[in-house]
Amino acid sequence: MPAVLSIVIPSHCRVDLLRRCLDSVEKHAPGGTQVIVVDDGSRAGSVSRAASVFDVQVVRMPRQRGFCVAANTGLQVATAPVVELLNDDTEVTDGWATAALEHFRDKRIAAVAPLVLNPPRPGETMPRIDSAGDRYFIGGVAGKRGHGEALCAAYLSPCPVFGASASSAFYRREAVLRVGCFPERFGAYFEDVDLAFRLQRVGYRAHFEPCSRVLHHGSASYGRPRRRLLETQSRNEELVWWRNLPAGELWRAMPLHLLVLAAKGWRRWQEGNVVPFACGRLRVMGELRSLMRHRRRLSEWGPAESSEPWLVERRF
Repeated sequence: MPAVLSIVIPSHCRVDLLRRCLDSVEKHAPGGTQVIVVDDGSRAGSVSRAASVFDVQVVRMPRQRGFCVAANTGLQVATAPVVELLNDDTEVTDGWATAALEHFRDKRIAAVAPLVLNPPRPGETMPRIDSAGDRYFIGGVAGKRGHGEALCAAYLSPCPVFGASASSAFYRREAVLRVGCFPERFGAYFEDVDLAFRLQRVGYRAHFEPCSRVLHHGSASYGRPRRRLLETQSRNEELVWWRNLPAGELWRAMPLHLLVLAAKGWRRWQEGNVVPFACGRLRVMGELRSLMRHRRRLSEWGPAESSEPWLVERRF
């Protein structure tokens, strides 16, 4: 019987986290689930060795290529119609897949965001929200719904969302392949936001499902030295805005975008991180040619297949 769900777990070096992740998948995944571990060039094949003791398929990449390439590799290997991407620093819970898979009965749904929780902080008994789906402000701010908040009734109801965090998102495989998968030039960070824009452009939607719960231990999987991380995040967030807003929206939202840049720059100055922030934004200027190619490619898809394709927020 063909698998209904494929789980793709990109991993580079944290084999301790990977084992915990695979333990939880082995315990809670529906029968027949295809599990693929993409070893993103781990040293001495440590990820491949750790995964080999589980009933999973291992795809070893000869060198580290980053999250986007590893995720796209897994999507190509996957055989089920629905694929969940899992960071190796996550753990799934009982029934998490069943609750999410129900939404894919609606052919318009291309992504489902589970309720992603962080472990309780010292002195706390309740976990805090890592993500209840992604949100996007038209001025150029991407973020996770509910991030850092205590779990409360506001995040216990299913609802449409802008997108799903790729730390644990469920995707309709054919839809992701149709729009070109994750942008490999991003490496990691904001790649899921870029994908959400393209999925919406062709008429798909994303939904949040609170009964699907995943525990996330933090950004350990693809962590980098702090300055490089901040520069990459700054670059990628800026790229998302220029790559995806329609021309009319882009120019109307320009004043808001300048305000966002000023506010973010001031905050980074206060934090002592203004240099990587500025360097990341300036790097976008060197990518104008590829930006224009991307926008031309989007225009070739024709007009958006919905009268209201972008579930972006007009007020921050």
